Amino acid sequence: MSLSALEAEYFASPLSLDELSTPCLLLDEERMEANARRMAAHLGHMPLRPHLKTCRCWEVAQRIMQGTSCTVATMGEAEAVANLGAQDILLAVGIRPSLFARSRALMAQGIDFKVILDSMAMARALCADAAAHEVVYSVLLEIDTDGHRAGLAPDGDELCAIAGLLVKAGQRVRGVLTHAGAAYNCATPEEIVAMADKEGADAVAAAARLRQMGIEVDIVSAGSTPTALLGTPNPGLSEVRAGVYIYMDLVQAGLGVCKREDIALSVLTSVIGGFPTGKDLPARVCTDSGWAALSSDRGLERLFSAQGYGLACDMELHPLQGLVVRDLNQEHGMLCLDDTASAATRDFVLGLTPASRLRILPNHACATAMMHKCVYLVRHNRAVARLPLFGGW
Repeated sequence: MSLSALEAEYFASPLSLDELSTPCLLLDEERMEANARRMAAHLGHMPLRPHLKTCRCWEVAQRIMQGTSCTVATMGEAEAVANLGAQDILLAVGIRPSLFARSRALMAQGIDFKVILDSMAMARALCADAAAHEVVYSVLLEIDTDGHRAGLAPDGDELCAIAGLLVKAGQRVRGVLTHAGAAYNCATPEEIVAMADKEGADAVAAAARLRQMGIEVDIVSAGSTPTALLGTPNPGLSEVRAGVYIYMDLVQAGLGVCKREDIALSVLTSVIGGFPTGKDLPARVCTDSGWAALSSDRGLERLFSAQGYGLACDMELHPLQGLVVRDLNQEHGMLCLDDTASAATRDFVLGLTPASRLRILPNHACATAMMHKCVYLVRHNRAVARLPLFGGW
């Protein structure tokens, strides 16, 4: 994708949201900036390496990056931000042979590109590729702090064995990385705080073991939005990573990380069917936002199973209590009134016309943003810019 294709388009005059084609993605600038200030104030002097997998937008990335360092989830994201000016990029999903050539290409551009791995098998594959092409990879060893997904035990023998293999092969072991994904399974904010403490302690302990081997560790990286915002960063960390905090979503609200009023991202959708007949409420309301616009992510079912695939709101982002995004097809969303529907929501549905629109707050901002090629920046409920999104694998 060319640089020009990723440049923001600011409008000469703000557009009414009624002028935008639907479905489309909206980003409330005031909420986004408040979220950024909150994270910065909470972390204080602790460096933040923002994870761009959520925003996938260079205009937003520039507002939250400290210098030129960032985190990405895919090589497509890495290549995009490298072309846009990022110089210090961490690919926070395990490296694999299909990405070796593209990794070498980024390093050849002078990018400080870092990869992660958590197995002896992958370490051997990386060393073989490095030897064949006479390159030195920058590697972080992924630490398993919660049994959630991937990583090495911080106190296990394999951690040091893999580090030793990499060093012997002339590769640069930069340090360790961990992600407490199990924070999303916590029932209370207090449990998330405890998870944050363990996440930081495990990363620091693993880094200490590498230093005892004589390895010059310069990166001790941990983080997720819940642990970053509710926990206190371990002073032994060199950085914190977080991404969804910039937009927030219903999962974060359900975990107690934010308020619903902090959610900056929404999907603008048109009502295309289910209009009322007289005073009779329709069996369902049909919109033009299916899973191709909202994603099929249902968030944390245990927290808001009755909510469906997002939270229906009016055009001012006031929730429509009891109007549930019940089902999705690719291009259609089906909304139904349930027993909790308020009188105001019933009146709203009775007033629907072919010109009616809704805004839907996402369960999972990362998943919803992935479904779109651009986002409209909104100030005072008017669109002021069209911001392209990058991505791909």
